[in-house]
Amino acid sequence: MDESTCDMERNLVQLLVAAVLSAAISIRSYRKKSLDLSGALSGFAVMTIHFAVNYRFGALLLAFFVSSSLLTKVGEDKKKKVDADFKEGGQRNWIQVFSNSGIATILVLIAWAQVGMQDFCLNSKESRLMTYLAGGILGHYCCSNGDTWSSELGVLSDEQPRLITNFKPVQKGTNGGVTKAGFLAAAAAGSVLGLTFVILGFLTTNCTFNVAMKQLLLIPVSALSGLCGSVIDSLLGATLQYSGFCSVRKKVVSKAGPTVKRISGLSILDNNAVNFVSILLTSTLTSIACSCIF
Repeated sequence: MDESTCDMERNLVQLLVAAVLSAAISIRSYRKKSLDLSGALSGFAVMTIHFAVNYRFGALLLAFFVSSSLLTKVGEDKKKKVDADFKEGGQRNWIQVFSNSGIATILVLIAWAQVGMQDFCLNSKESRLMTYLAGGILGHYCCSNGDTWSSELGVLSDEQPRLITNFKPVQKGTNGGVTKAGFLAAAAAGSVLGLTFVILGFLTTNCTFNVAMKQLLLIPVSALSGLCGSVIDSLLGATLQYSGFCSVRKKVVSKAGPTVKRISGLSILDNNAVNFVSILLTSTLTSIACSCIF
């Protein structure tokens, strides 16, 4: 059996594994109400693409989705009292799936067009483009994970949140409200993804010892990426996303109304748009950082 035949069989196996694994996760997530039907279908497509192209890309998406879904369900009773848009299980639809994975999916497809299903170490001397792409994908999910962890754990903290633009105390649930616990959670969220990417890389890549060891720097880079994403998200939320307190519902809401007193921000971006823009910026900054470091 020649090498091309072996590669074809290996690629078919990877595609099959990707489809089966993605289907199982999507079905379970739908049953657990982490995703609605549209979210499950779009999640299946996105996850299949990630795993089919590169197991490490799929692992990043999976680590983000599983950890964020679990944290969303922590302290649900407390979150119901704060979040005006609370959904049981943190149920996500197709818009949320694509706003949190669309950019990375495009980068994954570009990587596939360049090297197929072959894994690689970040090494600008060998391929600056692939280093850019991997850094962008990693930064994407570090931002998403950092924002989710900081939001889900920050709201459970007893610490008084402060608006990131002026550091004045604000009510929990205010867009752009930050806490020290939230920032620590964002950094931890990023480092978890960096660790996942690096450990799997030791098993799936074939690089020189020096290049392989240098990949360890992805862990602190990912921690900073998660923190950076959370800061950018908070800045956008405090300035371009409306927050007001509803005297009837006794909660912070994202739309103005006759019973709503404005706290901060303008009605320019909604939550999905804020996520998309913060991911785009963080992904770009992380890809640049990786091209310089590696």
